[in-house]
Amino acid sequence: MNEKNTILEINNLQKRYDNLEVLKGISLTISKGEVVVIVGPSGCGKSTLLRCINGLEAIQAGEISLQGESINRQTKNMHLIRQKIGMVFQSYELFPHMTILDNIILGPLKAQHRDKKEVIREAEELLDRVGLLEKRDAYPRQLSGGQKQRVAIVRALCMHPEIMLFDEVTAALDPEMVREVLDVMLELARDGSTMVIVTHEMQFARAIADRIVFLDQGEIIEENDPETFFTNPNTDRARKFLNIFEFKK
Repeated sequence: MNEKNTILEINNLQKRYDNLEVLKGISLTISKGEVVVIVGPSGCGKSTLLRCINGLEAIQAGEISLQGESINRQTKNMHLIRQKIGMVFQSYELFPHMTILDNIILGPLKAQHRDKKEVIREAEELLDRVGLLEKRDAYPRQLSGGQKQRVAIVRALCMHPEIMLFDEVTAALDPEMVREVLDVMLELARDGSTMVIVTHEMQFARAIADRIVFLDQGEIIEENDPETFFTNPNTDRARKFLNIFEFKK
């Protein structure tokens, strides 16, 4: 990993909900253009970690920084830092009363005060890229789950983020819709986007990741390249986890 290209740095991150310790001293560094996939059993802290990175959760100890800027809910310019972080949720989070195009351009216009014609042009180009240009004037209720998730990705990209976070974006989709969303993410990876992905799609994780981070009970148990992790993991805990998915050497 090239430290000069470090974009996100997490040091000794600790997160609690009352007496429940969810993240126990997480330290992680991510380089520009790297795709890091976080895997682990349900409830291990994966989604909480993403929410902390995006400043959606207060932390009890440790530090998170993006390009040297501290991510802290008390930081004065936190709204500007958050604009550099694109996050795509499991539940789409689209405004139902707005068209697809209006959903996408809202952030760039209101938060970044960009030129409307330029933003619309970019939004249409991105919609075309994910095969949804003809849906620009439709409403979220008129789209399938996979289409809504692709729109959510476009909406995040239109803010020109430095890093993209994906939180189980296929978990709520029917199996036949999963592929269309994963294909968009694979294309982003090929284009050099910096991405942190939480997923239970193990084959997809193996195909897209530069690095796998295995989380369990709020701790990083193992970090490895995908081929090593899926064929010869270093820890017994990772081997037991992967046995569920019947990965073979």
